[in-house]
Amino acid sequence: MSAATQKDIRRLSLYLLFAPFALWIALLIILPHAGMLFISLREKVRPRVYEFSFSNYIDFFTEPIYWNTLLRTGSMSLLVTVLALLLGFPIAYYIAKIAGKRSRGALFLMCLIPLWVSDLIRAFGWILLLRETGVISSSLQWAGIIGSPIEFLYNDAAVIMGLVYTVILFMIVPLVSTLDGMDNSMIEAGYNLGGNGPTVLRRIIIPYAMPGIVAGCIVVFMLTAGSYLTPILLGGKNSSWFTEQIYDQFITRYNWEAGAAFGFLLLAFTSLVVWLGLKFSGQTLNSTVADT
Repeated sequence: MSAATQKDIRRLSLYLLFAPFALWIALLIILPHAGMLFISLREKVRPRVYEFSFSNYIDFFTEPIYWNTLLRTGSMSLLVTVLALLLGFPIAYYIAKIAGKRSRGALFLMCLIPLWVSDLIRAFGWILLLRETGVISSSLQWAGIIGSPIEFLYNDAAVIMGLVYTVILFMIVPLVSTLDGMDNSMIEAGYNLGGNGPTVLRRIIIPYAMPGIVAGCIVVFMLTAGSYLTPILLGGKNSSWFTEQIYDQFITRYNWEAGAAFGFLLLAFTSLVVWLGLKFSGQTLNSTVADT
């Protein structure tokens, strides 16, 4: 068999291996997004008659409640991302560098347990804990700390707690993957050169873990900004989450054109935030994915 024939066979094998992934991307991502973009750029002038228009995007920018809700969703998602990082980093470091080999599996299993049930069940679990007649309020009354029931639901704090609980695993996994590859001698060298705990953390551990930090923050931010059930159930009418605006356009008002436009605006906004995060952190998407 000639070298040219072998090269053609290897190329064909590569194409065959890549074909399912390319088909998945085309059918489930590219085509749906192209269809939604087409829908967002039309306006209904009368029943079943549409014309090309940017009116859906213009309506968004001329109505303060829409872009204020988007900005609020973005800021809340950033807060959830920061809290998930602050809570997830120590857990990931313990699993990767301190825990023994036997206990790592058990710790990962504990982190995976919340994913065994749906978002709806997890949200109702928080409702049972935080509602006026829930476990926390009843326990505080039983202990004599409060004299009457307190409603812990339907506020930003409840939404943030529920979202952090939901997405923290997606912060822990890339951090563990990155920190597991760090040689312990690097940490020992930092202490031997006179560094203390905060110095070693700032000068050695965090720079090494930066690809995992960036990857985790990207995933957590995107999942949080696109969340629907948790903000609605835990925040109630005061949630003011942008996905609720999208749902309202699609389902309540049956305005698919505006809903598609809002969906693309959310995608553009989150992509812009991710790009700015990569820019300020000095990371690139390719290096982040490769390192994690």
